Amino acid sequence: MGTGLLDAFAQEHKLLLESELRTLVNKLDAPPIIKESMIYSLEAGGKRIRPLLLFATLDAFGIDPREGLLAASAIEMIHTYSLIHDDLPSMDNDDLRRGKPTNHKVFGDAVAILAGDALLTYSFEVMGNISPEFASDATKLKLVIELARAAGTEGMVGGQVADMEGEGKSLSLEELEYIHIHKTGKLLRFSVLAGAILAGASHYQLENLSSFAHHLGLAFQIQDDILDLVGNQQLIGKPVGSDTTNQKSTYPQLLSLEGAIAVLHKQINLSKEYLGMTGLNTNLLMEITDLVASRDH
Repeated sequence: MGTGLLDAFAQEHKLLLESELRTLVNKLDAPPIIKESMIYSLEAGGKRIRPLLLFATLDAFGIDPREGLLAASAIEMIHTYSLIHDDLPSMDNDDLRRGKPTNHKVFGDAVAILAGDALLTYSFEVMGNISPEFASDATKLKLVIELARAAGTEGMVGGQVADMEGEGKSLSLEELEYIHIHKTGKLLRFSVLAGAILAGASHYQLENLSSFAHHLGLAFQIQDDILDLVGNQQLIGKPVGSDTTNQKSTYPQLLSLEGAIAVLHKQINLSKEYLGMTGLNTNLLMEITDLVASRDH
């Protein structure tokens, strides 16, 4: 993934997260089929970049990342629900996700929809159950409100709607950026801010971390666009070229592949500039930023 330090950090906290996710779902008093469907997609793998950003942000403040375990679980539930719904026939109609059959291919459309709904609603309960030792009621309320904004119509959902409406159209760069900022960037940004909020960050630190995450979110999606064009299907875990098939505007389409790569590096450099202004120990966050730019899946 990165250096030995980042690799060890990521692996340790990925295992903690995945164990916590299983525990949280298994303890629900619910029909077995819905829990099985939820766990199927939660355990499908993936980069876990959002929880990793939260954990690394806490580490930058010198706080034990395990204090953010429930917040990270809530974020990963939101992300996973969005993938389940994205893959449905009425949306992207994908058969594979991370190299495995998509949720609706295994459990059927109805259970897949309900599994997504269950993960979405449970995420807020999980966020609200953070120990008082780690977050006051006021802090938890702020986290819940910010998560709802990042995931809802002003964030991810709004971006998904704009993305669907843009299919088959020639979008401007400004319109494409709106989609990326909202569909992908808002939840990535919240992952960083959640760590900062839990850490009691100053207004100045929050401002710079927010700008860092904004540019990182754009870089992440630009690299997604690039990989959809030139990536390795086995590494990505789903067919390449799906953006072209679905007639979606992308950075390489609007700017050429070389132009998209140039914008990617610009966003990465801006991310690092804002990160450097926080006054924190940002080594892990810097490495994650480099990882976003160089990832191959």
